[in-house]
Amino acid sequence: MTLPKIGKGFLAGAALCVAVSFLAVNAVQLPWNHALQLSALTLAIVAGMALGNIMPASALQWLHPGLRFGQQTLLRLGIILYGVRLTVHDLANLGVRALILDLIVIGNVLVIGYWIGTRVLKLDRDTALLVSAGSGICGAAAVLATDRVIESESYKVSVAVATVVVFGTAAMFLYPILYPHLGFTDRQFGIYTGATIHEVAQVLAAGRAVSQEASDTAVITKMMRVLMLAPVLLIVGRLRRSAGACATREISYPWFVFWFGAVILAQSFVKLPTAVRAHLIDLDTILLSSAMFALGVATRWHQLKAAGTKPLLLAFIIFAGLVSGGWMITRLLV
Repeated sequence: MTLPKIGKGFLAGAALCVAVSFLAVNAVQLPWNHALQLSALTLAIVAGMALGNIMPASALQWLHPGLRFGQQTLLRLGIILYGVRLTVHDLANLGVRALILDLIVIGNVLVIGYWIGTRVLKLDRDTALLVSAGSGICGAAAVLATDRVIESESYKVSVAVATVVVFGTAAMFLYPILYPHLGFTDRQFGIYTGATIHEVAQVLAAGRAVSQEASDTAVITKMMRVLMLAPVLLIVGRLRRSAGACATREISYPWFVFWFGAVILAQSFVKLPTAVRAHLIDLDTILLSSAMFALGVATRWHQLKAAGTKPLLLAFIIFAGLVSGGWMITRLLV
């Protein structure tokens, strides 16, 4: 994780992320939230979405380096540190069925999404693959990593990322609303969430809105899904080469997932003092809330228009399949 060039805009953007994060963490304890039970992550992203659609474009551009730092570095640090909350025992309790669920989701989304995109909606192959990869694996990171293999035009990457932002954000708010009607325990809901929501941050927010158990289970399930990115990229690269295309750029991979696992291993065998662990969890909440605010600022309504009708329709079909099909498969397997 490399730091961007530090300037006034970077410092102001990063400071804004952290400041709003502290406000969100404290707002959770206020009386008006006792009935709503909104998490700090949810409050932070709502604040970011509101600000991102109100603030002038020139101001957002100036703050962009600091906001990007929040979206990328602070998010990854927050996810790595989230491992302090988990143990190897938690991983073992998740079971093989959650892994099977992840594999089924990824395989179906990639194959069916690509087929619908190219055959039914008549999208070009690159756009159909990028939208499917972003929806099926790990959001924008999967879009960018897949692009490193297929070397598509930049606007197709932007379109695919926009669909991930739109429908991943929708899922983040929809899943907690659906929770009482799904017939799931908190653990089952966490597995369902981790296996079907687009981005890691969105999975965190949706799980946290229900319970700590749901959040923990969702994150582990999601991380297993993220690990599937490597074999998918190898398969896509092999298929491209067999079709006569040759990728020349280095493949990008979200290595922070392995640091997340390393933290789980370390704190599973080296017991931290209770006070130290509590402080690390508080710091992690600040980091994740900062990242959620930065992601919220980047979620602007004009992205819907920029994405175009057909990619959005494909992303919506996949989204509907993840919500309904994911629910059915989770009921059968878990």
